[in-house]
Amino acid sequence: MSRVILVAGAGGPTGEAVVRRLTERGDTVIAVDRSGAGGCLGVDLLDAAAVAELAERIRAEHGRVDGVVHLVGGWRGSKTFAETSLADWDLLHDLLIRTLQNVSLAFEPLLRASGDGRFVIVSARAAQRPTQGGAAYAAAKSAAEAWTLALADALRGTASAAVILVVTALVHDGMRAAAPDKRFKNHTDVRDLAAAVAGLWDEAPDAVNGRRIDLTPGAKDGDLS
Repeated sequence: MSRVILVAGAGGPTGEAVVRRLTERGDTVIAVDRSGAGGCLGVDLLDAAAVAELAERIRAEHGRVDGVVHLVGGWRGSKTFAETSLADWDLLHDLLIRTLQNVSLAFEPLLRASGDGRFVIVSARAAQRPTQGGAAYAAAKSAAEAWTLALADALRGTASAAVILVVTALVHDGMRAAAPDKRFKNHTDVRDLAAAVAGLWDEAPDAVNGRRIDLTPGAKDGDLS
């Protein structure tokens, strides 16, 4: 079955891996990135009106949306708690929370109407285990998780689900090439993340809705829910 799936924040290595995996299995993928590079649609996800217009455009062209994979991310931190910059919080709020809010609010009605929809974010273990220097990042990730769990509650009883995939960190071939002697312990390969995203449609919506699934290598049962 071919699905219509939006991948937001698709311009980097993680987005490329997810788009490739979904496209290879026959899905129609709409890749969106603020820069518009690499064949992505250029959309500013901080612009709520632009996101709403995107949702309507996809509905008009394809008739439905069966998935939203939200990959917009970023990191800022400091050495100590006292050195935390609230300018970092402002940036992370926009990247990790505001874009998520705009996208989820615009696409929730389409996911609710889908016969087999999934909404996916990628979070970090730091959300539950914050360090002093990562206060702003951990707080933003935690807020993004809470927002996604609220969406999961809204989708309960429908044929769609909202899911949180958790990693410690991600790694791709470019990183390995740049540091061939580094082990990248506890890093999740972007291809494994892409496989996990695709696999969410292999399970029933109520089996994955509201789950936090840990993709860190060696994680117990691969699941935090």
